[in-house]
Amino acid sequence: MKTVRGVKKYAKQFLKAVDIKDVPQAIEQFTAIASLMEKDRNFKNLLLSPMFSLDEKKKIIAFISGRLKISAGAAKFLEYLSETMVISALGGILKAIIALYLEMQKRVKAVVTSPVQISKGYEEQLMKSLKQITGRDVDFEVVLDPSLLGGVRIQVGSTMYDSSIKGQLGLLRDKLIKG
Repeated sequence: MKTVRGVKKYAKQFLKAVDIKDVPQAIEQFTAIASLMEKDRNFKNLLLSPMFSLDEKKKIIAFISGRLKISAGAAKFLEYLSETMVISALGGILKAIIALYLEMQKRVKAVVTSPVQISKGYEEQLMKSLKQITGRDVDFEVVLDPSLLGGVRIQVGSTMYDSSIKGQLGLLRDKLIKG
């Protein structure tokens, strides 16, 4: 399988081709398709295999689009990805679409990893702090990871804030190794 470069280019093409109000629904639908491609090898092969002609792949995409009630613009984009043989990178393209869409909406996504469920009060405090740091509204996602032992790790875009015990022990280990 070839690696696809320039997923951001495809994401920009999608955002130009689809009405902005249809983007959240298309993201949801693309997520379902990407997840199915990841979980079901037969489905993935159906979309990627050179054994199927472009017309057959278009029929498959039309069928899926009908079942998932995908907008015409989003379905056409899937056909385009199939035509250019980059549909295998749908997951990466989807991540780029989400990032660009949030940027357009003056929003940012924060993934908070914690060893235990965090309280609503703490969540609101974090959200307020992150909004102050980033200058944007924050979409919040909490991920539980008991291996952190304590503290939290927050990822906002490509920036990582790590106050977890595991992260602090890793920093201490690196300092001891360097001397």
